[in-house]
Amino acid sequence: MQKGVKLSAMRAKLSAEALEFFRKQGAKGGKIGGKISAGSMTAKQRTARARKAAAARWRNVRTKKAKGK
Repeated sequence: MQKGVKLSAMRAKLSAEALEFFRKQGAKGGKIGGKISAGSMTAKQRTARARKAAAARWRNVRTKKAKGK
């Protein structure tokens, strides 16, 4: 993305069909991306990633509790 270009301005320039196409492509890549990256990792690397993700989830829970939500 160019510096200073807002996402809303980019959306206005694309047709509805183009936006739908890019949305589907992004969803497709997201579904397979994790499986492929996990397949190329060692067991230690997968464990480290899982621990980091779990820590981030718990950090979010603690933040919400502190805010009283």
